[in-house]
Formats: sequence, structure tokens, C-alpha cells
Amino acid sequence: MHETSPLLHFAEDALQIAALTFMAVVYALKVRWILKFPAARDRQAPTGRGDTTPLKGAAYSLAAIAMPWAVLSTRQHPLFWVQFALFHTAVAVSIGMSFVIPYAPGLIEGPAVVLLLQILFAAAVAIGVGRLIRRMVSPYMRAISTPDDYFSLALLVVWFAFSLLAAPNNRQESEWPLLGYFFLTAFFLVYVPFSKISHYLYYPFARWYLGKTLGYRGVYPVQRGA
Repeated sequence: MHETSPLLHFAEDALQIAALTFMAVVYALKVRWILKFPAARDRQAPTGRGDTTPLKGAAYSLAAIAMPWAVLSTRQHPLFWVQFALFHTAVAVSIGMSFVIPYAPGLIEGPAVVLLLQILFAAAVAIGVGRLIRRMVSPYMRAISTPDDYFSLALLVVWFAFSLLAAPNNRQESEWPLLGYFFLTAFFLVYVPFSKISHYLYYPFARWYLGKTLGYRGVYPVQRGA
């Protein structure tokens, strides 16, 4: 068996733990900062239907991300939701893989698992390239894009490409795919809290508050039909 080099050992062990710890600390500070602001009270009297509550509205609002039929934009464009689901699933799986490879490699050594990972990461690369092209070509997307949007997308595309190469976890041939993957993962974990990718940190707060407010007013979840 090929012996792991000191550089790879550092990249897949100490570097990943340090990067994840750094991200967790930054997120904890951000959450603490958010919680310092008291939520505004709704001064409007309860209206609308009586079969919903603030808690029902908040729970439905949080779960809407997994219910494409509940949101107009994803209901009209289901393919965009499928791309969204695959892309974000690939992010979570790739981060998880950076800890599975050094500590529990047996979980991803089976040919079927490796193939599934490679399909997921290949799809994520294609989706990322498509999103990057759309952001550059569409005048509407260009108008709302910042340098961080382009850099983040390009970073994700390259990272997914290295995730695709690292999925077999084969140290016997070459370590460079794993080195590239682990160093990019560490950079991604450190960079995310300061980029627009960190929008998912604010998602639960925004959706909870929106759903709670509309549930209090008796208009959420939306009632469809007669």
C-alpha cells in the first residue's frame, strides 16, 4: 500500500479540522450578532383563515425549500429546482467526503458508491458551468452580479472537478487529485463565511420570521383552490 505523504496527511487532517473550526467560529459570531436584534412585533390583528397559526406558518416556510410545488418560481421552472437540489447536495456531500476519506474510507470504497459520487459531482460541474455562463450572458443576471458571484461559482466548479477526481480515493497512482481536493475544501470552508454563499446561514431566520408573521395573519400556508 502506498504510504501517505506528510503533505497529504496534513491536508486531510489538521488543515480540514482547522478550516471547519474557523468556519464554525465565524458562524457562531454571526448568529450571536443576528440574535442581538429583537424581532419586530406584528401590530396587525389576526386576519384571514383561522386554521393556521404562527408556528404552522413558520414550519411551512422553512420546509418550502423541499416543496417545489409550494413556490411559484420553482413550480413554473421545475428544472431549476432540480439543478438547485443537485448543486447544493453536491456541496454537502463533498464537505462530508473530506472527513470520510481520512477517517472512514471504507464508506466510499464500493464501486457503486464511487460511481454515484462521480455522477453527482459531474452533474454539479455541468450545473455550475451552466450557471456561470448564464450569469455572464444574461443582461439581467449581469446587472445583479458582483465579482464574488463569479469567483464563488468558478471556485465551486473547480472544487467539484477535484471532488470528482478524489472520489475513488486512490493513493496508489497519484496524490495530486487528493491534495487539490483537500486544499480547495479548506479554502472553501474559510472563504464561505465572507462570501454570498453564506446566504444559507440567514435562510432559517428569514423564512421563520416570514412564515411566523404570515401565519399570525392567517394567510400562510397559502390555501389553494376554491
